[in-house]
Amino acid sequence: MAKNDKNRVRQIFDDLENYLNFCKDFGYKYDEATLYDNRSFAYRQFSKFVAGKDAKDMWAFDAGKNA
Repeated sequence: MAKNDKNRVRQIFDDLENYLNFCKDFGYKYDEATLYDNRSFAYRQFSKFVAGKDAKDMWAFDAGKNA
């Protein structure tokens, strides 16, 4: 396996870990199959979060705070 391929694989696993942490912190159902799937609401919110924008916090929403 070439060094570039190893870096890509490492990046995917890092993204999966970050996505998992985001889902835990913001109250989304974690499904690794939705990583990089822009049709998934959770992944779109994760993308916003990574870009430094405000993502919808489902824990606050479910608590009635409608953040």
